[in-house]
Amino acid sequence: MDQLNEISDDREIVLCVPFTTLSVISRNLHGARIQVGAQNVHWETEGAYTGEISAPMLTEMGVRYVVVGHSERRQYFGETDVTVNLRLRAAQDHGLIPILCVGETKQQRDTGETEALICNQLEKDLADIDQKNLVIAYEPIWAIGTGDTCDAKEANRIVGLIRSQLDYKDVTIQYGGSVKPANVDEIMAQSEIDGALVGGASLEAKDFARIVNFHR
Repeated sequence: MDQLNEISDDREIVLCVPFTTLSVISRNLHGARIQVGAQNVHWETEGAYTGEISAPMLTEMGVRYVVVGHSERRQYFGETDVTVNLRLRAAQDHGLIPILCVGETKQQRDTGETEALICNQLEKDLADIDQKNLVIAYEPIWAIGTGDTCDAKEANRIVGLIRSQLDYKDVTIQYGGSVKPANVDEIMAQSEIDGALVGGASLEAKDFARIVNFHR
């Protein structure tokens, strides 16, 4: 925390932590500049959905943001664009700001499907969604946790493509995929990229603080 006390006013920090730590984190960050986010949300408000966490449960704990459609949810837990859309609607209906994740696999990139895939994801995911209450993260799946980072200029191109598909052009669009202290300055120097979705590097306080305090 001490390393984040002097961050500039144009930076917003959101910690999207596991459900088991949401209450503790929310209590300890009360009044701080750091916002609290969850890693998923169910699309129903109530009902027999054992193991799921609803939007009202999250807001009761002081959660402000929620990640929706992360590639690992899509890959391992059967997440589809239909369920992503339902989760986005549920989040917005209860005052949460969803962070929508989109991106391609290595195979899809190698076969030239990146642009079409992302445009298709956006079209389906954002149906009837308020784009003024939204964050989007471009996370190339092949760059998550692999140490491989999408070239900054290429990431900027894809983020620009995403923006071109939106009705509201001022949506905050992040890049996520092996963001670390060594590359964050170059990533954040790009004209279309507004922020970073940080994974493994957030587990080391010093590295995370350096990422937050990136230099343009």
